[in-house]
Amino acid sequence: MTSRHPFILLPVAVLFSLLAAAAPAAETRPNILYIFSDDHALQAITAYGNSRYAEHAPTPNLDRLAKEGAIFLNSFCGNSICGPSRATVLTGKHSHINGFIDNRSRFDGDQPTFPKYLQEAGYQTAIIGKWHLGTRPTGFDHFEILPGQGSYVNPDFIQMQGPNKRYEGYVTDIVTDLTIEWLENQRDPERPFIMMSQHKAPHRNWMPAERHYDLFDGIDLPEPETLFDDYANRSVALQQQHMTIANHFFWGWDMFLHGEPTDPRFMDGLANGEYARMTDEQKAAFDAAYGPRNQALLDALEAGMSDEELTRWKYQRYIKNYLRTIQAVDENVGRLLDYLDEAGLADNTIVIYSSDQGFYLGEHGWYDKRWMFEESLTMPFLIRWPGVVAPGVRSEAMIQNIDHAPTFLEIAGVEVPHDIQGHSLVPILKNEGRAPEGWREAIYYLYSGEPTHRVAAHDGVRTERYKLFYLPDTDEWQLFDLVEDPKEMVSLHDHPEYAGVREKMEQIYHQLRDYYEVE
Repeated sequence: MTSRHPFILLPVAVLFSLLAAAAPAAETRPNILYIFSDDHALQAITAYGNSRYAEHAPTPNLDRLAKEGAIFLNSFCGNSICGPSRATVLTGKHSHINGFIDNRSRFDGDQPTFPKYLQEAGYQTAIIGKWHLGTRPTGFDHFEILPGQGSYVNPDFIQMQGPNKRYEGYVTDIVTDLTIEWLENQRDPERPFIMMSQHKAPHRNWMPAERHYDLFDGIDLPEPETLFDDYANRSVALQQQHMTIANHFFWGWDMFLHGEPTDPRFMDGLANGEYARMTDEQKAAFDAAYGPRNQALLDALEAGMSDEELTRWKYQRYIKNYLRTIQAVDENVGRLLDYLDEAGLADNTIVIYSSDQGFYLGEHGWYDKRWMFEESLTMPFLIRWPGVVAPGVRSEAMIQNIDHAPTFLEIAGVEVPHDIQGHSLVPILKNEGRAPEGWREAIYYLYSGEPTHRVAAHDGVRTERYKLFYLPDTDEWQLFDLVEDPKEMVSLHDHPEYAGVREKMEQIYHQLRDYYEVE
């Protein structure tokens, strides 16, 4: 680190003591309920106003949060993978600084994180649900976390003390049950708290709750216009990825089909592990719902189903299951909001809903994330702060997941350390969503290129209108005009009429690499 970060020269214990002494009295500080999901696309939240699925799959409880508080329309991650985004939230630093660059990494729990600062400032800190950082949580007074990716059905939870514990039921419901249990019976009511209630959903393999198995049955949900993207007019790397709906779904794990594949257009080798976790009664309910639909597919395959027909079938199976898992998330957000009302906590509790990144819901023919295209670069951010954030704010300020940690610190009255790379959102929240003078005009993104899905390494910058990213393996630049080409179908980097834009964007790219100390 350079000398512009003098904070790291102080012993951590000394710094914590200074921060705690400087914090205001606990009773004047709000509680924070941070609800965090996994892979939730903005296209699947009706409050964002761009959902293809609003008619059939509304999200009324998330919409309530937006109506009673603020929704950020330009919220971005710095590295669109689960673990790195979570590490960024904890540290307020980009992946290359906090050391968690991809899902093969292990989080260094000895480094400073916002829960540690809040702990020292008198907050109770708790995390329940998905962790996915490889090491045990530090800086928390209480944790109960899913091992690795966790399971949807009858999930196991790592306990803070003692052996793992298995709960029968659906993971989204159980995370909420445990969150309410801690809020109701385990926290100290004399101290402010931050509770991180973190869901597995809607992560792959998109196993719904039993009550949602028949949701959307008999309905064809809308397809994205770019479902059959041929990847022309952009980098050759787009054709080399392995995350297409057409070619890269497993017969069992993704598509919920039993036995061995009867068609080579499905991948083999990964069965539906969630089905294997079910009780006999749960399996019977699953088979009653999915069995007839699966048999209809088998009959169609035997009759000579075309490639296009099969891709459309795969899309419907995928998007329906994805949105079914969202329905459970939305219901459980509603449960938490209702609990805060009933417990008399709503007026002094900030509620945030976010997700580690966005997701492709068939755009460009894809599922998953990783690419710097809009659908996975964006991440939801909704916040209700009674008495501070005016209801119905729709902020266009450019924010990023490096901003979450410093926001929590300022809320708690803790000085933000100099080496944190993000900026507190409190000035925006207190100004009806308007960014203060000097706020960032571009965000930086860096994906390291882990083997999963064969997405090429790339980094880049995005401004209000333009996006530029660089792929080192092929020495290619990609430039998009998000106003003229919001679906990002044509790279303009080599177009003469965009020469001035290209020059300016490359200047911003190099400036932000220097600013964020990218080597």
